[in-house]
Amino acid sequence: MKLNLSNLAKTWLFDVDGTIVEHNGHLRGEDCLLKGVKEFFANISADDKIIILTAREKKHESALMEFLTKNGIRYDHIISDLPFGERILINDEKPSGMKTAYAVNIKRNQGLDFEFKIDESL
Repeated sequence: MKLNLSNLAKTWLFDVDGTIVEHNGHLRGEDCLLKGVKEFFANISADDKIIILTAREKKHESALMEFLTKNGIRYDHIISDLPFGERILINDEKPSGMKTAYAVNIKRNQGLDFEFKIDESL
């Protein structure tokens, strides 16, 4: 999969378990970054905002923050204590027709194995 994105600043929303780190690794003693995560995050523009979403309890947040920082994973906000169910993003479309919301579902623990490119024509 490859997303064609505009050159505008973006907001990235990432789940933690099964997307960035091995699912529930923190409950077994230690988080482990999944394949491609460092490289993917390195390609996100410094102008973009990164929001980490997790169903982990708030009491695990400081350990998660420490782990992400230690591993060079940039983020702007972490939202903990979310429900286990679906996450739904609703956004308006630009008058030009440019899509302003995408949802990417990946297999658990697969890592970030998809690409995005900036399309200057959008």
